Amino acid sequence: MSVTRRPLDATGIAVMFVLCIVLGLHQVALKGAAPFIPPMLQIALRSGISALLIALVIIRRREGFSLRDGTLGPGLILGVLFSLEFFFVAQGLRDTTAAHMSVFLYTAPLFTALALHRLLPAERLQRHQWIGILLAFSGIVTAFAGGFFSTDVNLRIVRGDLLGILAGAAWAATTVVVRCSKMAEAPATKTLLYQLVMAFVLLLAVALFTGQARVIMVPLAWGSVLFQAVVITFASYLAWFSLLRRYNASQLSAFMFLSPLFGVSFGVLLLHETIDYSFGLGTLLVLMGITLVGRERPPLRHRG
Repeated sequence: MSVTRRPLDATGIAVMFVLCIVLGLHQVALKGAAPFIPPMLQIALRSGISALLIALVIIRRREGFSLRDGTLGPGLILGVLFSLEFFFVAQGLRDTTAAHMSVFLYTAPLFTALALHRLLPAERLQRHQWIGILLAFSGIVTAFAGGFFSTDVNLRIVRGDLLGILAGAAWAATTVVVRCSKMAEAPATKTLLYQLVMAFVLLLAVALFTGQARVIMVPLAWGSVLFQAVVITFASYLAWFSLLRRYNASQLSAFMFLSPLFGVSFGVLLLHETIDYSFGLGTLLVLMGITLVGRERPPLRHRG
């Protein structure tokens, strides 16, 4: 039985606005607490805590968790890709700013659209989406141009920005795996649990073996981890899927592009990061392009 989803109303818009603000704080929380707890360890610990919370939700809903339903293989691949995404985020934040990472991470829809265009006939790109991809990639080039052609080139920031784009590509790969495997039929809680458990195990191992496990016991360190675990990874996930059950998915997705804008704003306001003209123009082009790529084709007119 299909469920009719209604257009966004005032309540839905308000919840999406808050959700985008919360997601915009993600990179800022990681970067702000980095002097006291490395981003790699933050992500590992928050993944472990969130995995426990999701497991409790699965138990409460009595959803079950079978490994014999064909999801084990793609689930493990999904977990590795999710871990790789946040490995790139953690490493990139050691070199670049939270504002830069917020923008480059959200290039994921571009890579997703290109991959699904090749893999699924139903996902062929339309003309306006190709224009969006060209706009977005021109924005990436513009944003990088400021780093290469400025009088004081900072190669560390350029390297961090590149890792942000790789994180976006890894994020896109997780979406492709979900769409093209048994994971497409699995409950969302199961999909997320695969990702979180693998991220906890793999990134904790990376943090321990690369010397990124040293923690200075201050409230900001553990506050950042708990904020990410409970609010960003767990509560925002539940809010997102609750909205998807009630409202039109395309309208919700359009709002998600506010997240990198909030990320840039919070980076400037809370961490006192600076934005040059080249990066500012590049950001606008990227967001315009992503918006076009995410826009669905116009519906066919009703006949009869």
